[in-house]
Amino acid sequence: MPTSYDIPEVLDRREGPYGEVVLRRHGELLQIIANGCFLMDTSDGRSERMLVDAALDALDDRPAPHVLIGGLGVGFSLAHAAANPRWGRITVVEREPAIVDWHRAGPLSALSAEALTDPRTNILETDLVGFVNETCATFDALCLDIDNGPDWTVTEGNGGLYARAGLTSCARVLKPGGVLAVWSAKPSAEFEGSLSNAGFQRVRTEEIPVARGVPDVVHLAVRPG
Repeated sequence: MPTSYDIPEVLDRREGPYGEVVLRRHGELLQIIANGCFLMDTSDGRSERMLVDAALDALDDRPAPHVLIGGLGVGFSLAHAAANPRWGRITVVEREPAIVDWHRAGPLSALSAEALTDPRTNILETDLVGFVNETCATFDALCLDIDNGPDWTVTEGNGGLYARAGLTSCARVLKPGGVLAVWSAKPSAEFEGSLSNAGFQRVRTEEIPVARGVPDVVHLAVRPG
């Protein structure tokens, strides 16, 4: 594990369509930084895996559900979904080409190589907000992890995803009875209210215990039908 005197090593730095994105190594950890904002690292992954499991648990017993994972990140959610044969199809939306490259032929491939070659997996290099607004596809579950939470967005344009219009778009691409699961670095009572106001049902929040500080959470909601 990294110590206080470890200096992170930059493995790759690119100017992407939404600003600078950096992959660095800090001790044994790989970290992704976007426009100077820490996004995630390979230290744990419990909350990213719970994002997928909680969505599946909230679904009914429909066969071979199709999950959309919003944000590839370090690959924990994708790898966990691909390890579960119950998922029928796995679509990942990632807007940063560099992150996709790091998984396909870079340091992050150790985490996601098997998942990327799984015939159920499809990677789309596009912006999630635009995708849910425009796509004609529908899904059984949306597992979204593109920010540090509804109250702490990485880029200004993402804020609309968690407002009424964005949640309406999420509901539109969900099949009846489909599940919306949103990762957050902290609980948000306001976001729970927004989900209910947008017409979602069975709104709840699951916490992931941490050693200290505020727990990570997964906000869950179900489209009626």
